[in-house]
Amino acid sequence: MNLKKELPIIGIVLLPFLYLAYIWNQLPQEVPLHYNIKGEIDRYGDKSELVLIPILLPLLIYVILLVVPHIDPKKQIQKMGKKYDSLKLVITTFMSVLALFFIYIAKNQSIANPNYILLLTGVLFIIFGNYFKTIKANYFIGIRTPWTLENESVWKETHKLGGKIWFAGGLLIILSSLIFNEKINIIIYMSCIAIMVLVPVIYSYLLFKKLKD
Repeated sequence: MNLKKELPIIGIVLLPFLYLAYIWNQLPQEVPLHYNIKGEIDRYGDKSELVLIPILLPLLIYVILLVVPHIDPKKQIQKMGKKYDSLKLVITTFMSVLALFFIYIAKNQSIANPNYILLLTGVLFIIFGNYFKTIKANYFIGIRTPWTLENESVWKETHKLGGKIWFAGGLLIILSSLIFNEKINIIIYMSCIAIMVLVPVIYSYLLFKKLKD
């Protein structure tokens, strides 16, 4: 691991920990830890549980993304080079922002508008959509079906289509988060997720079958 290259990402991972340490004495012993679909608090717990937020979000994800290129049997992720580094930075930053948001609303004991989280997720989907066409066939990242992993052409074509669908889905999620209420937004969000997952999977199967025939 090139420590100098990783320092900016490590700094981003540490931000939620530093913020939590800074506000620790300001927190009550019991803080909100769970919210319902309307963003209303429905569970309280000890403030020590907040430590799990930065551990399970930016830290764990960063460690996984750091290890994956070294355990990839095909070594395809390493071939992505700077593109993988950029993707790792984006994902880690997203998780840190999410952790900061959760800690902030726990401190203020405010209603958490689910639309904010969905909006951030939409941004992440757009970014993933742009990266899909650059991802090499591997067992860890991308649309990993038996048919994409079996055939490189199927992998490339599926990720071209998947990239467009994820970009459009992310854009729709962002727009709906700005326009509609929480209930409608959740329906739109789940519908987009279903399309983003199912269409590339079905397409990869049909394309593989066509090429095989």
